[in-house]
Amino acid sequence: MKQGFEIDDIDRAIISALRQNGRATNQQIAEGLNLTAATVSSRIRRMEAANKLRVVAVSDFRAHGHNVLLEVAIEVDNRAATDVAEELAELPEVFAAHLTTGRYDIDLLVVLGSIDELPDLLMNKFGRIRGIRSMIPAITVDIVKYQFDVAPIEAREV
Repeated sequence: MKQGFEIDDIDRAIISALRQNGRATNQQIAEGLNLTAATVSSRIRRMEAANKLRVVAVSDFRAHGHNVLLEVAIEVDNRAATDVAEELAELPEVFAAHLTTGRYDIDLLVVLGSIDELPDLLMNKFGRIRGIRSMIPAITVDIVKYQFDVAPIEAREV
């Protein structure tokens, strides 16, 4: 499949329809856009094949037993930040790891079942990773915006 195509207005309309209702059938989307179901289906397959679209379910953290969301800023010393971030990213509690500029080298988003798990995470799991100089955990007290109607950021190719 040709990978270099550009998304056009019809593709954007299909994506918009899926954002509004991810369970919509191709027929329902087609009716709303004055297209055929075959056209919708082929365009979705084409975008998926070119890694321009991925249809996924997004669930609430609490639905999976995660009641604490926190951000952890990490400063690295005597080791490549990339190596430290990759090791941190392997932990099941870490659902996002970012290399950053500024005061800290790595920014993590972490979920826990309860606040009681925090000492074990910081002392025993993060504490065993060589190169971490300092950690600043910040517990989320409220989520103002949690939006997934934009394209997900893919993990980099190693």
